[in-house]
Amino acid sequence: MDIFLARQAIFDRGQNVYGYELLFRSSGSNVYDGSEASLATSQVIANTLFSIGLDNVLGGKRAFINFGRNLLVGDWTMMLPTQSIVIEVLETVEPDSEVLEACRNLRAAGYLVALDDFVCHPRFDPLAELVDILKIDIQISSRAEQREIIAKYRSRGIKMLAEKVETHEEFEWSREAGYEYFQGYFFAKPVMMKGRQVPGFKTNHLKLLELLQQRDLDFVRVEKLILNDVSFSYRVIRYVNSGAFAHSQPVTSIRQALVILGERETRKWIALATLPALAKDKPNEIVVHAMVRARFCELLAAMARPPACTADAALIGMFSLLDAIIDRPLKQIVNEMHLSPAIRNALLGEAKSDNSFALILQLVLNYEATNWDTVAELALKLGIEAADVGSIYLEALRWSTELFRETGIRKSERVCARN
Repeated sequence: MDIFLARQAIFDRGQNVYGYELLFRSSGSNVYDGSEASLATSQVIANTLFSIGLDNVLGGKRAFINFGRNLLVGDWTMMLPTQSIVIEVLETVEPDSEVLEACRNLRAAGYLVALDDFVCHPRFDPLAELVDILKIDIQISSRAEQREIIAKYRSRGIKMLAEKVETHEEFEWSREAGYEYFQGYFFAKPVMMKGRQVPGFKTNHLKLLELLQQRDLDFVRVEKLILNDVSFSYRVIRYVNSGAFAHSQPVTSIRQALVILGERETRKWIALATLPALAKDKPNEIVVHAMVRARFCELLAAMARPPACTADAALIGMFSLLDAIIDRPLKQIVNEMHLSPAIRNALLGEAKSDNSFALILQLVLNYEATNWDTVAELALKLGIEAADVGSIYLEALRWSTELFRETGIRKSERVCARN
């Protein structure tokens, strides 16, 4: 069976990542039926998560995994590690005696149990009493209904999770209303401010990112831009003097540091140094998300037939979140960075329908949105086996995890979450 896996971040009140919902279905259909849901879930967990490693997918966070009735009442669930998994009971599951008993057993075994798309109805009361987290779709339930649910269940020690949080205003309202956790695309939806200017230091960072599109990196310009930023100068010197490199004498100049790093490592360092700085006051996940997209696009470009330029594809993936990172329309940013026509047109949706870069970016965006049928169609146009897309995505996740681990940049330095 072809398996697709994506993940969506779940945040706490401080906009730190609490966990990820893992989203999956078979490639042949975007609709769950009972037996297929069970098979898809078991295949993903057994063949993908365990073989690659949960930490590579989750980065030490929890996984919210959807469970239909068949898996919920079966013994196979108990194979999952209690410290990493939140069992998410689908809203389609009828709360009969077997389901209620299964939830009791899961909680007794140490699992957290969540109830998806919860709405107030007497028949769900027995099940709601047995879960740790209630997920509420804030686009469906009115704010009055949400306050009623929160008042009723939060006092019983049940955590509340707001789903489909699409804007900053919705996040702020949900947090004020009493939700502990939040899920949606609010972190990737910039709050547009008319006439807003990019601060000088951010312009410097954008110039560094602009250099990444060059086939041959201009080290003279890189050195000059780094020297104009005290923070960058300090960080690159400290990085090359860390335990990741072996030197007989300390490195004391930017030029010497860049020579030691070489072109490949310098490109990686630029991305890791600039994106968090640009993403100040944004959730942690946005920087990780940008790097996952970059690697996902790069790997897809290599697999395409004919292959596309992997370096350009990586930039397209990374730059596709710049509007969210610096709160400005993407078109303005792209025009100011003087990107190549191929990258610019793909980012702005102005490329021809058969343009490989545009197809790759659309495949990535549809994958993240779990539009599996569209993913399969786009993969076919690119000459990529649909069955391989899931493993390519997982490789991008693994690469991102290793990337941040290898750089030695502490979490507090590579992400800038609002506390």
